[in-house]
Amino acid sequence: MSKIGSRSCAIGVMAKAPQPGRSKTRLCPPLNPDQAAMLSAAFLRDTTDNLLAAARLAGPELSIIPYAAFAPAGSEALVASAVAPGIRLTLADGASPMPAGVEGFGRCLLHAVQAMLADGHESACVLSSDSPTVPTELLLMAARHLAQPGDRAVLGACDDGGYYLLGLKAAYAAPFSDIAWSTETVAATTRTRIAGIGLELVELPSWYDVDDAASLRTLLDAQHGYPAPHTQSTIDRLGLRALLQESGPLTAVRNSA
Repeated sequence: MSKIGSRSCAIGVMAKAPQPGRSKTRLCPPLNPDQAAMLSAAFLRDTTDNLLAAARLAGPELSIIPYAAFAPAGSEALVASAVAPGIRLTLADGASPMPAGVEGFGRCLLHAVQAMLADGHESACVLSSDSPTVPTELLLMAARHLAQPGDRAVLGACDDGGYYLLGLKAAYAAPFSDIAWSTETVAATTRTRIAGIGLELVELPSWYDVDDAASLRTLLDAQHGYPAPHTQSTIDRLGLRALLQESGPLTAVRNSA
């Protein structure tokens, strides 16, 4: 393990235990619950492999420490079996007391930031588990921005109005307060909350997440970003290209995180 301390950035993927009926439910249909859970597990493996790649590329001046911020409580073994070897696990179920206004998924996100900073890291990022192809370079960019002197936040927005990454140097409640989670306003409201506490905001290039049939098609057609081999292998094994062709065009109802 890398030494915790100065210029150490923890990046934790928000890891919901992959279980049929509880994982990637907005992909059902066209997927069935078992297929959705298999795809969720593949996303987790690729995302954590990607984090390890970023840690290797960071160089001696900056330590990137990969985490899986898991929920629910008691699912640690299931999450551990889905992520890459060497990933640290920390509970982030939002069950601990939270500041007023921090509700829903925001409780889990803030819990993850609190836990990683409490481990002694200089900064912490929460990372979506729905973006297995996010370029490794964007993870490096986030850590490098946070390693610079002075306080700031780093945001990587998604095409659907959510975000794939949020990085902080302190566990501020504001970025998670009074957010209408699972809407297209998540990233915009987060920017407003960050501005409201006078915090500098650095924006990363946007990327996409996969949370409905339309964005799954985007993943199938992807030509750029992290190659996500476990995801691609699962797509082939489940015959998802043919399945989506059979399902025909669908109107996307996006689920921002």
